[in-house]
Amino acid sequence: MTDNIVIAGIGATTVAEHWQFSLRELAHFALEAAIKDAGGLRPQALFVGNMLAPNLSKQAHLGALIADFSGLIGIEAISMESAGASGGSALRQGYLAVKSGMVDVALVVGVEKFTDMVDSGVEDALATATDSDFEAVQGLTPTSQAAILMRRYLHEYNLPADALAGFPVTAHANAVDNPNAMFRRAIKASTYARAGMLSEPLNLFDAAPPADGAASVILTRSELLPAHQQLRAVRVLGSASAVDALSLHDRKDILSFNAARRSVNSVLKKTGVMREQISFFEYHDAYSIYAALSLEAAGFAEKGKGWELARDGEIAKNGSIPCAIAGGLKARGFPGGATGVYQAVEVVTKLRDESESGQIALIQSLGGPASTAVTHLLAMD
Repeated sequence: MTDNIVIAGIGATTVAEHWQFSLRELAHFALEAAIKDAGGLRPQALFVGNMLAPNLSKQAHLGALIADFSGLIGIEAISMESAGASGGSALRQGYLAVKSGMVDVALVVGVEKFTDMVDSGVEDALATATDSDFEAVQGLTPTSQAAILMRRYLHEYNLPADALAGFPVTAHANAVDNPNAMFRRAIKASTYARAGMLSEPLNLFDAAPPADGAASVILTRSELLPAHQQLRAVRVLGSASAVDALSLHDRKDILSFNAARRSVNSVLKKTGVMREQISFFEYHDAYSIYAALSLEAAGFAEKGKGWELARDGEIAKNGSIPCAIAGGLKARGFPGGATGVYQAVEVVTKLRDESESGQIALIQSLGGPASTAVTHLLAMD
């Protein structure tokens, strides 16, 4: 096995309502950009992260579909599904394939096309990420599920209704310079306070908007790159994944994201990286409450204190860990199963742009309320 796994190329579409493009076209745009960015490296394997294509686009078998459409006939290709963590899972499988030595160059694509369905059909599809027999059948949706967690969190720690406002305020401020973000406009805490309710106490700004998009990365070993490409490559230091009970009612403590905690602890142990060395953390803020619970699970805040890291609307203040550097899910938009790959693209972009080397990024994507958690550590030498 080899340890010098790098992301050599990245590509992504804007996150938006892409009515004019199909799912396969969006995937092609992203992967073509990643291959070009990697100097034309041709992959031997394709790993596709997708959450809802069989429900929304009436299309399964995405590995063959995207390989065929993109002129990659003959390579190994497979699709991965683990709800909102699908992209992260595809990235992990691509990493493991190259690390094992079985593949020299792996192409990872995350893609989602929400606008292939409208109205209640989208909400029904999203509800498949919950426990169908015990949650979805009762009318529970991911949004109402998050509202339950948020209500319990505010009650448990005796917090005001706007305690989590800092998370969307931070996300929108950081998205201003992200060309792929759905909402490139900062908001104020007063804007948050005026927002309408989606599922009390969760309001419009507490939920990331589902939208179309595709993101892609090329993984390889650094020695396979020419010298000038090595200077732009970002190392994947480690990867880990864990699961928890799918249903909230099967958990001893619904405010503990145990899978998120386990996957972070696992990747830190594997790599020998200390939390104090991490420069920024890309959490999965599909809902504001997920951000708070993820910070606590990752060890950046004590239990019940995660909300305090965003209390001033700027997570980087007072020595806190910078998060949602390109807007997170909230302002960039929530491209379903493509989310984890977007996180990687955004982190690679930031690491390439940083003037100082030695930056280490922690990225984590979640399936549901951390029923699945996939975590990666990326670094720029």
